[in-house]
Amino acid sequence: MGSPSAILQLICPDRPGLVSELSGWVAANGGNIRHADHHTDAGAGLFLSRIEWGLEGFGLPRAAIRAATASLAARIGGEGQLHFSDDLPKVAIFVSRQDHCLVDLLWRTRSGELPMVVALVVSNHPDLAGVAAGFAIPFVHLPMSAAHRAEAEEAQLALLAENGIELVILAKYMQVLSAGFLERFPAVINIHHSFLPAFQGAQPYHRAWERGVKLIGATAHFVTEELDGGPIIEQATMAVSHRDEVEDLIRLGRDTERLALARAVRLVLRRQVMVYRGRTAVFA
Repeated sequence: MGSPSAILQLICPDRPGLVSELSGWVAANGGNIRHADHHTDAGAGLFLSRIEWGLEGFGLPRAAIRAATASLAARIGGEGQLHFSDDLPKVAIFVSRQDHCLVDLLWRTRSGELPMVVALVVSNHPDLAGVAAGFAIPFVHLPMSAAHRAEAEEAQLALLAENGIELVILAKYMQVLSAGFLERFPAVINIHHSFLPAFQGAQPYHRAWERGVKLIGATAHFVTEELDGGPIIEQATMAVSHRDEVEDLIRLGRDTERLALARAVRLVLRRQVMVYRGRTAVFA
């Protein structure tokens, strides 16, 4: 991972001199900028910035940086979020019966590719308990039914709070989270087995086959109340042909699902994604 760094994500009204002001602030405190990415949304009059600098030799003690960057953001009329690269967020993965995305995320985490701590695997079915056990991850089975959805979601939210979870990943969790759940815990990423906005909802591969598509895809997005309509983080595609049947599309689609979800999670963990106006800016 290398020596730790500070990452500042900032959104503010656009005006001349912002890049100089932000980079000058880091330099004035003895910081060495590792990455600096900026974007201006001319239509909205907004300036978005992601600046990452090394902590070694930085003039402010780590405990003081958060207050200092908050003052910087306020001075330019914006909102900022500060993160440190060596802070590993605690994550819960929600699953149902399909294991390909879960296995892929757990393997990438164990190999050090995804900087996070998987604290829980939560499922509405008991099928994947063995997978979680193989990676020494606690597994919680919470059955879900229409009659008891509210109680089950309360139990899920309690688990998230008890374990200090910062991010939930829906890795083929075949349930829709309620508006109440999302209001109390909005930091949720989902993988949808389609190249959104095409083929939203159920059985997208069947509908894609019926249309004779030549590309299939998967989309990782933040979850909102609108089904499959949250801000898109990452997408992956794969070519198919008239020779492929629905079963082939489903098999090939698993690869795009794994790839899109892993890429999206890594981008979010590395603080390379900023959400604004219902969409994302991805500083890849």
